Amino acid sequence: MKVSYIFLLLALLAEIIGTIGGFGSSVFFVPIANFYFDFYSVLGLTAIFHLSSNLSKIFLFKHGIDKFLLLYIGLPSVLFVILGGALSKFVDGPILEIALGIFLIILSLIFLIRKKLTISASKQNSIIGGSLSGFTAGLLGTGGAIRGLTMAAFNLEKSVFIATSAFIDFMIDFTRTVVYYQNGYIHSHDLVYVPFLLIIGLVGTFIGKRILAYIPQEKFKRLALILILLIGLVTLAKFLFNFQ
Repeated sequence: MKVSYIFLLLALLAEIIGTIGGFGSSVFFVPIANFYFDFYSVLGLTAIFHLSSNLSKIFLFKHGIDKFLLLYIGLPSVLFVILGGALSKFVDGPILEIALGIFLIILSLIFLIRKKLTISASKQNSIIGGSLSGFTAGLLGTGGAIRGLTMAAFNLEKSVFIATSAFIDFMIDFTRTVVYYQNGYIHSHDLVYVPFLLIIGLVGTFIGKRILAYIPQEKFKRLALILILLIGLVTLAKFLFNFQ
């Protein structure tokens, strides 16, 4: 199978932006990969790609993990990623992609326009956000943006935000990799990309961390929300492109 180096370059860009935003690369990687692979191959590749990138983030930001969010967002995420991954075999992917795109655009715009709007740092909000994040990760291959919106409301310091999000993402990816393998999404002809994606996960995380050092804390939350808005727009653009 011939390797697309343009795709690999875009994957590196997705990893860098995902590291800066703090919600992982899949929110960009999935729309990009959908232009090159079928929907189910994208799910399998995304899970494998994320395992390496999140291990890198955990190592680089290991001193900032928030145990409260790890429990109340992480645990529901793992439980619901199993459900989402199981249902992915029976649901029309493009319909769910367009719904996710609209959802991300609306929520990110609400927080960008109403800058003082906050979500209370409660266990209930954490559980709801974690459940939705895990479910969409299993179903669509990306749930980090929903988790990012939930965690942004807690106004975490950026290293804590990234480390906690990466650790939760790692648990999600490990779980859904097993589910996707059982579903037959990890295809032998796509494995040629795996070594490249593992390296990209490490390099992209390192570059993203270096860039993040120059971003003021007060601008971090706004940057994360802008990136989430772009994710929603990319998702919609892909759907409209395929529809035409």
